[in-house]
Amino acid sequence: PRIGLALGSGSARGLAHIGVLRALKEAGITVDRVAGTSMGAVIGAVFASGKLDGLTARLCNLDWPGILALLDPVFPRSGLIDGQRVAEFVRAHVPSAHIEDLLLPFAAVATDLMTGEAVVATAGDLTEAVRASIAVPGIVTPVRSNGRILVDGGLVNPVPVSVARAMGADLVIAVDLNHDIVAGRVSRPVAHANGHGPIMARLLASLQASNSPVLAQFESWLNKAPLEPLPGIFEVLLASLYIMQARITEAALQQDRPEILIQPPLGAVRFMEFDRAEEIIDIGYRSAAEQLAQWARRKTPVAGQGA
Repeated sequence: PRIGLALGSGSARGLAHIGVLRALKEAGITVDRVAGTSMGAVIGAVFASGKLDGLTARLCNLDWPGILALLDPVFPRSGLIDGQRVAEFVRAHVPSAHIEDLLLPFAAVATDLMTGEAVVATAGDLTEAVRASIAVPGIVTPVRSNGRILVDGGLVNPVPVSVARAMGADLVIAVDLNHDIVAGRVSRPVAHANGHGPIMARLLASLQASNSPVLAQFESWLNKAPLEPLPGIFEVLLASLYIMQARITEAALQQDRPEILIQPPLGAVRFMEFDRAEEIIDIGYRSAAEQLAQWARRKTPVAGQGA
């Protein structure tokens, strides 16, 4: 059968896709086509280009200074981060400029901000397609493409099983990174000052280099102690997105179940904790190996009962 891989959204949790791909290779499973949303689009694009080993090595050596180097603050605009440095990072690991030039058929899922429709890119500029798929609303600026304004595909199709099937896959292996995200955030609360989490603190540290008077006003507002402690703006925005994506994923997987569903337990991993790469990749690997072993047992006839 033609095997399709549906790699779900998940920011830093998306590094688990690398471990999943490693487990698939060890199991002798050849992927024929790849669909990815958000971070799933990043890993999927590099995998479809045949350059995943180089990306893995780079990510496993990524520390916080390296993570901050990928941020290009543009406050105030339609997002706090422009996303071009991330796009350049992807381009450096993918030699193909166009999707159709990749070694495997690939699709990146984004969302049309004006219509709410899913936009599936299966041809054209690869970096633009990936850049649109990771444009988390309010955090990363949207992408203008062919008259559309595109944002994160996780708003409409967090785990693109339907896209993999539309690409002609007979058997779909899906990776869901949203199933425990709501509970995981509760089990690991953020230690924040004045209600603002580490993401905002680190982003502000990067923004301070601009010495903008607007930034000074923003910092003044940010550092005012609220009458009652409340989550910071990043926490509110991300928690809302995670709740929405978890519910959409749950409903979509009930309607269109993949043949193999891999759900690594990564709910406690935060948005930008890319410095935990080796740990996240290992969790993805072990979860995939376990699910593949269970699937193999289900497909193996019991002795004496025939095929």
